[in-house]
Amino acid sequence: MRFEQFSQGSSFLHRLDTRVKLISTFFLSLVLALCQSDLTALAGLVIGILLITAARLEMRQVCYRLLMVNAFVGFLWITLPLSYPGDRVFAVGVLSISSQGVALATLITMKTNAIILIITALLATSGTADLGHGLERLGMPRKLCLLLLFSYRYIFVIHQEYQRLARAARLRCFRPGTNLHTYRTYGYLFGMTLVKSCHRADRVRQAMMLRGFKGRFLTLNDSIPVRNDLLFLGAAVAGAFCLLALELGTR
Repeated sequence: MRFEQFSQGSSFLHRLDTRVKLISTFFLSLVLALCQSDLTALAGLVIGILLITAARLEMRQVCYRLLMVNAFVGFLWITLPLSYPGDRVFAVGVLSISSQGVALATLITMKTNAIILIITALLATSGTADLGHGLERLGMPRKLCLLLLFSYRYIFVIHQEYQRLARAARLRCFRPGTNLHTYRTYGYLFGMTLVKSCHRADRVRQAMMLRGFKGRFLTLNDSIPVRNDLLFLGAAVAGAFCLLALELGTR
């Protein structure tokens, strides 16, 4: 399991305040998610590419993420042109491809890639702990922020426990197949993972209470937005409003 492979870097976006990046991502992604114009989606895609370039991320890893996302978008290209009503541009027997379906699939593809690029450039350049503390300083419920931080901390522990149980099953000559024994074994495997996770959570809670945990994690990276942070925030919000104006102008 690999997380935070983009959080280590020295680019301008890596040094930005986490709260600034969260607010910028929210405004840009919101406008792109609600837009219905190809021109607006294309402009958002250009913004995403520019942010990725500014973050100086490893392009191979970025393309790998886009490939995973577009693997799901590919199903839309299979279904939408065939099922969406509109003008028929191509037909084979009872199957027909509509121009409106192709246009909708194109719009969704551009919007999806633009949002993923923006999120990768702005949020993936910060650590998960910094994102949790940033959300708390922005006024998000503390319990949700703690849930994010605990989930990130212990998902690796749960994964290691699952791997240990799966390795024990393989050492006992378990070979998965399409039979009742396989389904029962996987049920036991997931059940034991859940039970051991509950026991680990109880031990962690007791240990934290003994150490005086008061429901809040403290951080040494409690920075204050500086001039560059505010300038970027103003530019991001202005860019979001420009996208909104472009969307309204094309309707």
